[in-house]
Amino acid sequence: MNLTLTPIRFLERARQLFANKVGIVDGDVRLTYGQYAERCNQLSNALAALGIRRGQCVAWLGYNSHELLEAYYGVVQMGAVLLPLNIRLTPQELAFILNDAETVALFYNRDFAPLVEALRPHVPGVKHYVALEPGTGDAYYEDLLRAAGADFTPPADIKDDDLAELFYTSGTTANPKGVMMTHRNLYLHALQVMAGSAIKDINVQLHTIPLFHVNGWGTPHTITGGGARHVIVRKFDPTEVLDIIQRERVTHFSMVPTMAVALLNHPKVADYDLSSVEFVGIGGAASHAGLMRSIEEKLGFRAYGGYGLTETTPVLTFSYIKEHLSDISEDERYRRQAMAGYPMPGVTLDIFDGNDQPVAHDGTSVGEVVVRADNVMAGYWKQPEDTANVMRGGWFHTGDMAVIDEEGYVLIVDRKKDIIISGGENIASIEIETAVYAHPAVLECAVIAIPDEKWGEVAKALVVVKPGQSLTADELVAHCRGRLPGFKVPKSIEFFDALPKGGTGKILKKELREKYWEGYEKRVH
Repeated sequence: MNLTLTPIRFLERARQLFANKVGIVDGDVRLTYGQYAERCNQLSNALAALGIRRGQCVAWLGYNSHELLEAYYGVVQMGAVLLPLNIRLTPQELAFILNDAETVALFYNRDFAPLVEALRPHVPGVKHYVALEPGTGDAYYEDLLRAAGADFTPPADIKDDDLAELFYTSGTTANPKGVMMTHRNLYLHALQVMAGSAIKDINVQLHTIPLFHVNGWGTPHTITGGGARHVIVRKFDPTEVLDIIQRERVTHFSMVPTMAVALLNHPKVADYDLSSVEFVGIGGAASHAGLMRSIEEKLGFRAYGGYGLTETTPVLTFSYIKEHLSDISEDERYRRQAMAGYPMPGVTLDIFDGNDQPVAHDGTSVGEVVVRADNVMAGYWKQPEDTANVMRGGWFHTGDMAVIDEEGYVLIVDRKKDIIISGGENIASIEIETAVYAHPAVLECAVIAIPDEKWGEVAKALVVVKPGQSLTADELVAHCRGRLPGFKVPKSIEFFDALPKGGTGKILKKELREKYWEGYEKRVH
């Protein structure tokens, strides 16, 4: 028997124990785990028929779908490497990634056919194009599956440390880097989350986060491994999400804060039956206690913060309330639920100073989050120097700045690159954002550093006001003065109709900063 630490074992478990249970719901498509396993096997055989070999990269450009869920096993179990692509990237960025990963096949939704056409001349290594809907002129996914058999046995010599999946970082300062995830990384990450979050077959997980995104792609393994039900939504739409929660009796899902704000401000949210939801996870960007309170009071279920990175496969922490803290005040509970939380089983997490020395866990001393865990990546694809830099001393250095309190709860105070250094003082943009969000008229906010002749840089708040409400810059500054020391109060406020967002709804600070820093030398922190 092959006891390799591989996520392939989760599919086999689901096929054996939950063959007759509906495991996948994607619009009108409802697949039992038996049917799902067959389709995964057909995909493996179809890839082999195309001539795709062990270790070669198969890319996916598309929305959340049952086909993408099939790829998480169908590609990996035949020894190839899955590369889900961010659908919001430019053709130039996608071409770089496809070439860098030495991709041989690209699967795509028909909506992205024009983008694929623009890519073709620039990605000569891609030999096979497969459309997920008919009518593009390329091979059609369902035709390939129909021509392939449903009997498949994974190679017996797949190793724990074989590469299984490749995900690329956002490339905020340089070209994106490929994060290498081994079979061992994926298997043990799933076990950690299944243990830490008690994943069971009664769970119904709504995939609100794109499966190509850091907060989305751990779930194909944890949910399948637990025999729970996957419910697919192609992309986040508040009305559709509320409809699906009510119809499918969803128990769990995840959101970035902007998604939560959209649900809270949906004009008919009170008309929906959301009683099936046990809790939601909030991640991908900083949260605050007021948001957790609003979710509980208006939507009727609890919300917990969490934390992870692409390089950690991704989940590291979750902000559940420990049993012996169950008698804390309501305000304190919301504060803790908005934190990153404490580490999952199997994760060792600390904070280090600039000399890579441990910082006190006193709730106030700030250090960089460092991690040792089985779910930390194998390294960056073809980037040994960058890998050695972030893995120095046997710890993965995240680039996130945090405090840890006496109970082990982690509070992320900022990314290193988002710390505002004003007159020699380090100011966390997240702290200012929390104060701004406390104003009842604020819908969205991002705080960035802008250049200043006297102080070097100062904080600027970029704000979207809730529909039907009014707010002036002077009113918001006065509000912040009651919650922040003077040097942390934003020096200017600018109002927007909307803020730019990435694939999950996360506000794109890099894009917002660019116009203010044009002509200035790039900051080095």
